[in-house]
Amino acid sequence: MKYVVDTHTHTIVSGHAYTTLLENVKEASKQGIKLLGTTDHGPNMPGGPHLFYFSNMKAWPRKIDNVTLLRGCEANITDYKGNIDIPELICRNLDIIIASLYDVCIKPGSRDENTEALLNVMDNPYIDIIGHSGNPIFPIWEEKVVKKAKDKNILIEINNGSFGSRAGSEENCYKIAKLCKENGVKLILGSDAHTCFQIGRFQKAESLINKLNISEDLIMNTDELKLISYLKKKGKLKDLELD
Repeated sequence: MKYVVDTHTHTIVSGHAYTTLLENVKEASKQGIKLLGTTDHGPNMPGGPHLFYFSNMKAWPRKIDNVTLLRGCEANITDYKGNIDIPELICRNLDIIIASLYDVCIKPGSRDENTEALLNVMDNPYIDIIGHSGNPIFPIWEEKVVKKAKDKNILIEINNGSFGSRAGSEENCYKIAKLCKENGVKLILGSDAHTCFQIGRFQKAESLINKLNISEDLIMNTDELKLISYLKKKGKLKDLELD
């Protein structure tokens, strides 16, 4: 499969990433990425940006070097009730929001508690993607999460970066992806790039997808119009015309 979408990338604004927005766009263009999500960490992440950063993303152009930009955020889930560190007023104006669990923002709980956090955050109508749900630091009841994602039409991420930075993720991601295949839940591969040189690289995630023989219609990275249409149906990207 050819991948032309990367929805999970970071810039220096995240505090522990190392390249700028323009450097990321330039590399995305070289890699054939047509739709690039810039999803810097929410403000509860140590070193993360102020909320003003997200509220002012309207200053960005929609397209640079033939790469369409998605103004987004990787929001931190802050409690088991599913609250995030981005207020609704700002959520309304973002194109794409990933919700993720990080142990520096929420203490890892029991399998029931971690699952509750993900189930509850999916009730937030602005959430589009559940980030790196295979993280072994946060064990979950995978089937419950996948079925709620189907019910709420939320994408499950297979995070390429997790295979190198979160030991034990591969087995969990395999189980989650298999459940997604069985339940018809759409998946999205995310590079989780913290330098421009990781953008559009999904080799490890792709290998897992290939092992499971998951059909292209469940993978949201293969056509930018698939993801644009998905977001438009959620009331986002009102300024972007479908070709």
